[in-house]
Amino acid sequence: MTIWTTRLTGESGPLYKELADAIERDIADGKLLPGERLPTHRELADELGMNVSTVTRGYREAEKRGLLSGTVGRGTFVAADAATSTALVSFEPCRPGLIEMGLVSPLHHMDPDVADGFRRIARRRDPGAFMRYTDPRGLPEHRQAGAQWAARYGLETTPEDVIVCAGAQHALTCALSGLLRSGDRIATDALTYPGMKTLAAMLGIRLVPIAMDEHGMTPDSLDAACRRDKIKAVYLMPGVHNPTTVTMNTTRRRDIAHLAQKHDLIIIEDDAYDLTVPGTEPPVSSFAPERAVYVAGMSKSIAAGLRVAFIAAPRHMQKDLAQAVLNTIWMAPTLNAELAAIWINDGTADRTVEKKRIEAARRYMIACDIFEEFRFRGKQSGFYFWLDLPKPWTGKTFEAAALKAGVNVFGAEKFVVGETPVPAAARVSLTGTDSRKELRKGLMILREILEEE
Repeated sequence: MTIWTTRLTGESGPLYKELADAIERDIADGKLLPGERLPTHRELADELGMNVSTVTRGYREAEKRGLLSGTVGRGTFVAADAATSTALVSFEPCRPGLIEMGLVSPLHHMDPDVADGFRRIARRRDPGAFMRYTDPRGLPEHRQAGAQWAARYGLETTPEDVIVCAGAQHALTCALSGLLRSGDRIATDALTYPGMKTLAAMLGIRLVPIAMDEHGMTPDSLDAACRRDKIKAVYLMPGVHNPTTVTMNTTRRRDIAHLAQKHDLIIIEDDAYDLTVPGTEPPVSSFAPERAVYVAGMSKSIAAGLRVAFIAAPRHMQKDLAQAVLNTIWMAPTLNAELAAIWINDGTADRTVEKKRIEAARRYMIACDIFEEFRFRGKQSGFYFWLDLPKPWTGKTFEAAALKAGVNVFGAEKFVVGETPVPAAARVSLTGTDSRKELRKGLMILREILEEE
């Protein structure tokens, strides 16, 4: 076996950064491939004639950039997604005619009437109050609405345990930046939400992939990882997992919570798509509330542009989480939070959730009809499905072929964590298109691509 090596001069800065730059460059050039094992720290140090500590710092820097994944006892590997963009949103102009089936949108045409909501706010005795600074945790009435909204997810909490955030991604940012530090490790499903991957990388927090089965994260794998590595938290999407749509049963949730208590882990629970499916299992957080941060978002079920989500967390975490809100945006916009509270209190939010479930169920039936000859997994009223790809497809090649044909989908590479083997699969959104007609057209294009091969 040929050992990977490079040439370092130190002319462009510290040697450890030059090593990380070389790894990044060789991954981009295809000289290092996803999943490839790198030399041990000692082997590369001997090959380059430098200190082992320099190689260790270089590998650590490359890991922070999301390029490498190190596992105690197994070695250092090129991350499975190192050559893949994990961004869900492109900053380039949208290609005319492109059918969006990658991004999961919350059926915008069915959002509540924002004009009516603002008229109701304007009729208040002092609407200007929402233009002032307030407690970073949110106004009392908005925290009260947040506790009610968390109950929709099956979590019983109090307004005193709620913090208002500017969307679920902001809530996750506050949880990670407020409760963790650079270099800490979070256990997460081997396939997970790309927004968590990019957020963790930005904050220098390492994700440790945990094996999954048909019920979600496996307790044995989590227990082994906690024994092997110093893990500080566990990130979960147990209701409707993104991207696989797997739902964790009650027994598994209780087992994961027990392991969190055993290994002193912070539970970060983000059930963004749980309300898209009627009926809920008890949240993992309900089995260990003293160590859990639960994110009850509104973007995927009510309105993405509202940018309101609620954190439910125990009192001993409140100060750090509130400080994180203060450090990022000072406070969630109270005008938005007031609109969210109105819709929660008068039943508009619940009616919107139900309408969107009905529409998503109609779209899912279209997918079942078109893809009946292929293997895929989804929920009856879910917003996306997980498509198993026949040989010789990979998620990356299918995503590229679909884009060439005018359809945007997300291959499995966007969701994989660390050196996890990448399944031949893709996530297909059912709600990114404005109409069922456009959805049907996109699904037919995807089926034709698979049939042609």
